Amino acid sequence: MSDITVSFEVIPLCDDPYQVVDKAIEVVERSGVKYEVGPHETTMEGELDRLLEIVKEGHRACFEAGAQRVITFVKIVDAVGGTTIAEKVAKYRES
Repeated sequence: MSDITVSFEVIPLCDDPYQVVDKAIEVVERSGVKYEVGPHETTMEGELDRLLEIVKEGHRACFEAGAQRVITFVKIVDAVGGTTIAEKVAKYRES
């Protein structure tokens, strides 16, 4: 199966949202998938079921970090033959 990209953004409704968001990003880091952290969301590359499992774990990590309410937005981008983070951003990174 070809790789796809999944982006997700967690919005913890709490006093210190940045430390809670960091816990969700730690889940992604530990997963071993290719990813990039952006200013509003984290984008991952891999197999759909695995990426959605990571999103779920990241969402739950926010509660474990003390959030009482969390909003999570998810974007899935797929294409015949797959898609990658690199192909989406290459033209912006060329010098």
